[in-house]
Amino acid sequence: MSEDFFIKNKVHYKSKSGSLYFYTEKGVYRYSKHWGRVANCRWKISGIEDYKNQSYYVGYANWLDFYPLNNFEKAFYLEVDFNNGTTKIYRINESSPTNCFLMTLDFAFTRLKQIKILFKDYKWASYYNENIETLRAKLITKLVNSEKSLQELKQSLKDDF
Repeated sequence: MSEDFFIKNKVHYKSKSGSLYFYTEKGVYRYSKHWGRVANCRWKISGIEDYKNQSYYVGYANWLDFYPLNNFEKAFYLEVDFNNGTTKIYRINESSPTNCFLMTLDFAFTRLKQIKILFKDYKWASYYNENIETLRAKLITKLVNSEKSLQELKQSLKDDF
């Protein structure tokens, strides 16, 4: 759907920030210049290589893809791609791995931020007499499988060697 659609047709809802919404039977189209946390939703734009905030894009979400955000339900897990140095948050569903460690969404975002820093930073590893990639993999694996603090998990690395 192009931006012209939102100009030519009557939208169903216009937010205070200027985002336009058009509802269909199967989902919702959104024309906006900001993505991420919006009210009580988190919108993630994908498929755009050079995404720039403050540029308008059209997004679409199926109604079935919406789920309530709350701070108490442990329904999220992290998957790490060590080769590319990336981490993604997933909501548990019928095709999720059975052995994933579940966490709240807020906790998953905290872990995601910590892991991003660990992929970039290496100074913390100078206290260990071990290869940085090995240390990083061990620590990140512990992070995605535990509620212990980052400091506790770093401390436990000393016991591993």
